[in-house]
Amino acid sequence: MCGALSESELVSLSAHTRLTNYDAGEELAGEKMPAESYATVIRGVVKLTKTLEDGRQQIVGLQFAPDFLGRLNADENAVSVEAASDVNLCRIPKATLERMVKTNPSLADRLMAQTLRELDEARDWMVTLGRKTAAEKVASFLLLIATHLDPEAKGESRRFDLPLSRADIADFLGLTIETVSRQMSKLKADGVISIAANRHIEVPKLSKLKACCGS
Repeated sequence: MCGALSESELVSLSAHTRLTNYDAGEELAGEKMPAESYATVIRGVVKLTKTLEDGRQQIVGLQFAPDFLGRLNADENAVSVEAASDVNLCRIPKATLERMVKTNPSLADRLMAQTLRELDEARDWMVTLGRKTAAEKVASFLLLIATHLDPEAKGESRRFDLPLSRADIADFLGLTIETVSRQMSKLKADGVISIAANRHIEVPKLSKLKACCGS
């Protein structure tokens, strides 16, 4: 977002922004609560959740640095936003950013581009949830994390800590916890990944993991 602003606009924006830190599990914004600010993810993983009337919840998305949190011109939050891991955000007052968007076409284009990218990713994820096998779903989830936690990383290998618990992964993929654990154990046995301390994952070859994704 900042890449679309001039030097004077950046100075003006910096007077209104604030850096905030959240621990894993903290709520960042409540569903159907008034939208008061937007934010850019500086570090960490954020999960987006929808809640049904009977209290059941569904994780509907994950966001990573440098994703933009919030929907422009919305009066209330469409989803609950929670820190999946420890998270650093740069928060921007709603009125301030909306005023800048109206006078800066480049900024509006940058935010629209992210919105369209998220739409494309949501459609891809619908295919994952609707058509892929349990094994392909788990592999697709691991590939998502491996390629988004550090998008600047080079080479075939990746190392990362899972930002979600097995229960949350099961919720996100529409599987049972036992199925998630079984499929991860199979990926480990096949040499696609290694697992240490339950959440630390090593992927020796991304291409081998991608081959397990069914796409």
